[in-house]
Amino acid sequence: MPEHNPQISIIISTYNSPLWLTKVLWGFAAQTDTDFEIVIADDGSTEATAELIKEFQQQSTLRIQHVWHADNGFQKCIILNKAIVASTGNYLIFTDGDCVPRRDFVAVHRANAKPGYFLSGGYFKLPMSCSEAIDQDAIQSGKAFDMNWLIQHGYPAKGKKLRLTASGLLADLCNALIPTAKTWNGHNASGWKKDILAVNGFDERMQYGGEDCEMGDRMKFNGIEVKRVRYTAVCVHLDHARGYVTDEMRAKNKQIRKQTQQQKKRYTDYGVVKAG
Repeated sequence: MPEHNPQISIIISTYNSPLWLTKVLWGFAAQTDTDFEIVIADDGSTEATAELIKEFQQQSTLRIQHVWHADNGFQKCIILNKAIVASTGNYLIFTDGDCVPRRDFVAVHRANAKPGYFLSGGYFKLPMSCSEAIDQDAIQSGKAFDMNWLIQHGYPAKGKKLRLTASGLLADLCNALIPTAKTWNGHNASGWKKDILAVNGFDERMQYGGEDCEMGDRMKFNGIEVKRVRYTAVCVHLDHARGYVTDEMRAKNKQIRKQTQQQKKRYTDYGVVKAG
């Protein structure tokens, strides 16, 4: 497919969160742009997640691949690389199994896809009360993205709102003018598959903490520009604990990313293609 008409694969990372993943898949089933496949990058979930995916494959119109490996701790980068290889699209949208997309999420990524660029999005973080209240009706009707509905279900009345409420020209101005970092954010980012493979995907030495941004650094050093879509490609982040995170993980990842930035690395030897 030519790059002005991308063929889209959506890569969703998950680990043992079938209830949250259900809500995410409801979000993709409600998209205005339905011309995509889903590749679920499963970092070792139990059979409950496999059963959920089979149900969606049988009962929805979503085209879903389930890419799984055995649980060996936090190995998100490894399973993401496997999902990249398995994907059939030439344009890849990445998100997480706790981020529910608004109905125009795919359409916004497609409309902004441009040769030589990747897109940098964000998320709107919800408290647990809202996360639990969101159901299929709230997602399909759009109530899950309505500030009044969220406040009724526990979102702080004085909380930040602009990333969810901005639209039209205001959203475009926020993307252009608000000085957020232009990073590859694994919960909401997209780019051309060939550009991702050119830097060899994710560095599989890395675990939790900046592993997605590090790949984005290499893409930028390899000549790829970045466009923000934080206020137009909207998803809400469901609350959860992060018991799998350790200080050792963060320190190791910080050091690897520091080397990438200092040496302006364009490629990792620990990615999709292994050295030697």
